[in-house]
Amino acid sequence: MSKRFRTCSLEQPFLLPPSLQEWLPEGHLARFVADVAAQLDLSEIYAHYQRQDGRGLAAYHPEMLTRLLLYAYAVGEPSSRRIEQATYDDVAFRYLAADQHPDHDTIASFRQQHLESLGRLFVQTLRLCQKAGLVKLGHVAIDGTKLEANASRRRSMSYAQLGEQERYWKEKVDEMLRRAAEADEAEDRRWGQGQPADPLPAELARAQSRLERLQQAKRELEQEARQKLEQAERDPAGREPEPPRQSDEARLRATQAEKQKKRRYRARRQAECPQRAQNLTDPDSRRMRDNGRGSIVQGYNAQLAVDAQVQVIVAAEVTQEVVDCGQLVPMMEHTAHNAGQPAEAVTADAGYWDTEAVQQAIRAGVHVLVSPDGAGARQAGRWRHMANNPLAQRMRAELATETGSALYRLRQAIVEPVIGQIKNVRGFRRFALRRLSGVSAEWRIICLTHNLLKLFRYAWHPATA
Repeated sequence: MSKRFRTCSLEQPFLLPPSLQEWLPEGHLARFVADVAAQLDLSEIYAHYQRQDGRGLAAYHPEMLTRLLLYAYAVGEPSSRRIEQATYDDVAFRYLAADQHPDHDTIASFRQQHLESLGRLFVQTLRLCQKAGLVKLGHVAIDGTKLEANASRRRSMSYAQLGEQERYWKEKVDEMLRRAAEADEAEDRRWGQGQPADPLPAELARAQSRLERLQQAKRELEQEARQKLEQAERDPAGREPEPPRQSDEARLRATQAEKQKKRRYRARRQAECPQRAQNLTDPDSRRMRDNGRGSIVQGYNAQLAVDAQVQVIVAAEVTQEVVDCGQLVPMMEHTAHNAGQPAEAVTADAGYWDTEAVQQAIRAGVHVLVSPDGAGARQAGRWRHMANNPLAQRMRAELATETGSALYRLRQAIVEPVIGQIKNVRGFRRFALRRLSGVSAEWRIICLTHNLLKLFRYAWHPATA
């Protein structure tokens, strides 16, 4: 054979020890994540490792585990088992792990123990985006999306079903205890008293555990219903509306009084017999409609506010509410808190329309555009007004202008592509963690890695020592 080939022997030794810096090309995302992780303030995490006596084995470095998790979420591979395997198989993960291989239990425990601290890195990352000039806060678009909980919808039960199951398992436990007591008496008569007791049978232990979970679910439903009733009774007049013209004042107050009356009525009915289904796997999750899939899911309502400059996320929260109408003001407040200043203009779809909330947002000095009429407002070729108060009429008039219409049309192009990137490209359609506190922190980690990708794609370089 005349053609010469390069040597490709698997047994070829290295003349010099290999360097980690030679494993990845310049400009790789893993290098960028490592540089950013070195700039983050991880003092909250380091504080958990301080011991006065200095005992214990050396732990994996928190910065190494943090950059592993950040890169894993950035590329859509948050599973601790996959991260562990990737430290062997994937050059980028191996580079970030400094050629170490923490097992999946270590990675999962680190994430669980420092979940809140990792979620708070969202604000630090946002400040880096501001420093890089990627956030202007001239126009912020707010939207929500439904993400599935780490729980099955079939594990949800109504209050009545919980009561039936509780009675069934209580009878079963009582029957098992009765049979166990009869067996103990028979053994005492045969062998005498004072013999060591047998351990609790596995069947009885499972039945008791099941009964306790059902009772806890009922208590949580009852407590939630009481809290909503107390809140409704404590706020009889609702929020103070924007001072309207004298001719409109009575109408607005009558509408708000009627809304509050209905709210108190629903709260009293719920307190008497809660109607909401409770999930036994993740009690904080809720059944809600995912409009994108056209079906009911067991999940959470993930909220995000996106800056118009380059689609950087400036606020990321999770709520149990199945609708968005109460989230406008909280998301605006989170935006101002995270970014250090409020946005000049805020847009949101018709699901966020609430007269009182829009009034409060306008009083804060922000230019707010929210359609008072949803997709279901058009019937037989004509618009059916969803709200007929003066504020809704003024909002319709502004949205009909050329300037207002152009600004409002930008909302879809700002926030909805971000949701598409998170759910369709990176594959985050289901939370890995449970309970509201866990999924809230995980959602912030998902959103902060979105911002990291924005920094990376816009070629921002962290200052290195």
